[in-house]
Amino acid sequence: MSSSVLYDVPGPRAQLRNRILGVVTLVLVAAVIGFVVWRFIDTGQFSAAKWNVFSYSAIWERFGQATLATLAAFAVAAVGALVLGFILAIGRMSDHRWVRLPVGWVVELLRAVPVLVFMLLLYYGLPVIGIKMSSYWAVVIALILYNGSVLSEVIRAGVEALPRGQSEAGYAVGLRKAGVMRLILLPQAIRAMLPVIIAQLVVTLKDTALGFIITYPELLYFARLLGSNGEYGSPLIPAAMVASVIYVAMCLALSYTAHRVELGLRRSPKGGNVAPAEPAGQTGTDTELIVAQRGLGKYDAGSGGGI
Repeated sequence: MSSSVLYDVPGPRAQLRNRILGVVTLVLVAAVIGFVVWRFIDTGQFSAAKWNVFSYSAIWERFGQATLATLAAFAVAAVGALVLGFILAIGRMSDHRWVRLPVGWVVELLRAVPVLVFMLLLYYGLPVIGIKMSSYWAVVIALILYNGSVLSEVIRAGVEALPRGQSEAGYAVGLRKAGVMRLILLPQAIRAMLPVIIAQLVVTLKDTALGFIITYPELLYFARLLGSNGEYGSPLIPAAMVASVIYVAMCLALSYTAHRVELGLRRSPKGGNVAPAEPAGQTGTDTELIVAQRGLGKYDAGSGGGI
């Protein structure tokens, strides 16, 4: 048992108090959910007339097309955000001040501007100066700019959180900064920060819903269009519920895929067996042994350029 804990173990009275608070919280949450469901029933949101529209196959085909439009924007935006994130992260960690400072300003600017503002500027602002952009590319570019800047900070934090001895091990055998970054630091940082990266990609997937404001025909746009159709009784709540289920399914699929990738990285002979970090400042034979354990012993000492 650890000799130190963050807080004392709850005694009998504290355990009883925690149980009472837990029960009261559950009752309050159940009461709120029950009230909302009751209001839906009372206003006829669960009536057959509201849900009759979903008996038409054409409606489900439109939902499928809207879902594909959402995934099309997300796929390009996710890849672009990752690429931009790596570029900006490497720029922010550059040894050259003339590179590091401008990239830092760009990252702070992109993180400060909301995604929706980017979309509005690209879709409604650029035509003022004679540049016409489709709603698809306005959504994709806005997502790339914002999420790429956030991912750059995630990657940079992951690299800088590694022990200093990790980079010193590479320098000890003659690697330059590019080789140290590519072969030692980035692989470990990505594995460590993978849950955060996936969480940001989930945010990217959900932010595609902002595209309905600039008339991009994604999932939320069609759900809102269907819900405001008086011919079908304005089934806004049913359409929103169906769209929510589809969003949850896509996010769960993305999280499951990321979980499988993480397991694969852990089991990979190249990425899973990382030698334990040594204290900062260690050099010499022990440091070369660390690098050799990572499979870098045969790496050409002259390869890689400075960053």
